[in-house]
Amino acid sequence: MPKEREQSDTPKHAVIGEGKTLGIIGAGVMGQTLAKGLIASGLIDRERLWAGDKNAATCEAARHALHIPAETGFGSRVPTADIVLVCVKPPDAAAVMADLLPAGLRSDTLLISILAGVSTEKLESLLGTTNPVVRAMPNTPCIVGEGMTVVCGGKRASSHHVARAQDIFQAVGKCLALDEKHFDAVTALSGSGPGYLYLIMEALADAGVRVGLPRQVALTLVAQTVLGAATMVLSTKRHPAALRDDVTTPAGCTIGGILVLEDGRMRSVLARAVEEATKIAAHLGGSSKP
Repeated sequence: MPKEREQSDTPKHAVIGEGKTLGIIGAGVMGQTLAKGLIASGLIDRERLWAGDKNAATCEAARHALHIPAETGFGSRVPTADIVLVCVKPPDAAAVMADLLPAGLRSDTLLISILAGVSTEKLESLLGTTNPVVRAMPNTPCIVGEGMTVVCGGKRASSHHVARAQDIFQAVGKCLALDEKHFDAVTALSGSGPGYLYLIMEALADAGVRVGLPRQVALTLVAQTVLGAATMVLSTKRHPAALRDDVTTPAGCTIGGILVLEDGRMRSVLARAVEEATKIAAHLGGSSKP
């Protein structure tokens, strides 16, 4: 669940217009996570939030977890929506877009999509309207309020629309606005990044067990060390190489371990992993062209 954040100067309801609602289509893990973050941050009242999903069991789980309306038949709520967050799987994009207009989607409703690999151009084509579209790529640490999200606007999205999207994702972590040409790389680096880090953490914990530590102790040491190192980079704004030098004393054990990692071509292996994931990301939503 997203951690509680300090109250900001942002006025309540600033994320949506007066008397309007925010709808989340796709009430799975990420959809629920965003809803919890919005409620916890005070950006929106629970009464002005609704969710929809094609799976009845998912709707039931969302209703229980969020205490908001969550329905398979959510069409009647679409006309009230100031913002619609689309949190479904990429293959479901066409079906969702096709349902919105007949349901009464207003022309000024902001559509925000987290569909990996689906470009704003394709979303706009599938929707077939003049609605502003913003594309977002969050990652799973949003669940604990430490996500990293990147957003970009489509042809009809203004800087104001992009800023509104940033407000939403900052409720569950950090958010940057970038040009859409970077999105495949973003998907590969920060979207998939937690998976790489979990593998590295697992390997380090196994190494701790190999040299005599109890497994849970080793895992705790690794997790806190990764958290602390990441916090150091963000809080000091120093380059990781400079921070590494602080730990690497002459003839010490750290430099010995680093040399072994360099022998194993760790840098190039990680770079190749991101490169391969970037290539795959480019095809997740099918052709980027309509």
